[in-house]
Amino acid sequence: MPAALPVADDVLAAATRIAGHADLTPVLRSRTLDAMAGCQLLFKAEHLQRGGAFKFRGACNAVWSLSEAEAAHGVVTHSSGNHGAALALAARGRGIACHVVVPEGAVAAKLANIQRHGATLWRCEATQAAREATCAQVQQATGAQLVHPYADARVIAGQGTAALELAGQAGAPDVMVVPVGGGGLAAGTALALAAVAPDCGLVLAEPAGAADTARSLAAGERRIDFVPDTVCDGLRGALGAPNFELLRAAGAGVVVVDDDATIAAMRLAWQVLKQVVEPSSAIALAAVLAEPARFAGKRVGLVLSGGNVDLEALPWRA
Repeated sequence: MPAALPVADDVLAAATRIAGHADLTPVLRSRTLDAMAGCQLLFKAEHLQRGGAFKFRGACNAVWSLSEAEAAHGVVTHSSGNHGAALALAARGRGIACHVVVPEGAVAAKLANIQRHGATLWRCEATQAAREATCAQVQQATGAQLVHPYADARVIAGQGTAALELAGQAGAPDVMVVPVGGGGLAAGTALALAAVAPDCGLVLAEPAGAADTARSLAAGERRIDFVPDTVCDGLRGALGAPNFELLRAAGAGVVVVDDDATIAAMRLAWQVLKQVVEPSSAIALAAVLAEPARFAGKRVGLVLSGGNVDLEALPWRA
């Protein structure tokens, strides 16, 4: 995995590299939601991206960055779902093997998505340490290239292309709001804004049950010793070290959101915007609705990060 921090130019290079592989997703609008929020909302529809999430951007950039020799033994990662599916899809496009370490308890719909794209699954306990240890074992056994789900510089740069596209499609917003877990999308967005919209503020939406980014940025150092407790399964990962450095340098703010507010926003997205998004995606809308004064009258870009919902376990069903 590249050790150096990515820079804004890496996002621009990623946009060129993934063109023709990743979809240009639309920017959606809703007058009803604008009125509710008191601002203009620009929804970047990454739940309509290949694989059902923004994750394909970073995975695609990483896979197509590999030399022929590096790609020969395939790629490996650990993932609760969306990154694993994205890497499998990108690897299939290049014709190479993909191995995904998945924790026990992962969302069934997301595991099915990974398998649908041809990856080999390796199961482990539901801890970060178990994920990383199993991933290292698979890497050693197969010779596969590690593509970390959020701390890989190539992945971070690829994720930033969503915000880059939004600015090109709708003009630079006043504020960008993105979900944050491990920080790949958040850090990539920070780099994209530095490249094309330096006056645009960056706000991160984080679940109260996994608020390590808020704690870390407030403390000036990573505070990642926690046990996640949130319906946002895609945001349970600990903030990565390079991600923290990039977000701190960007002066990113954080809105911490409880799960009830996120589920309410998810219902709104389904009912009003007519889009099937998962909790880890709906939290961006929940953050805007939670702090209306912060966004009042502004043009607010939001990344709808994913739509891989387990329809048998909807969060509003008893």
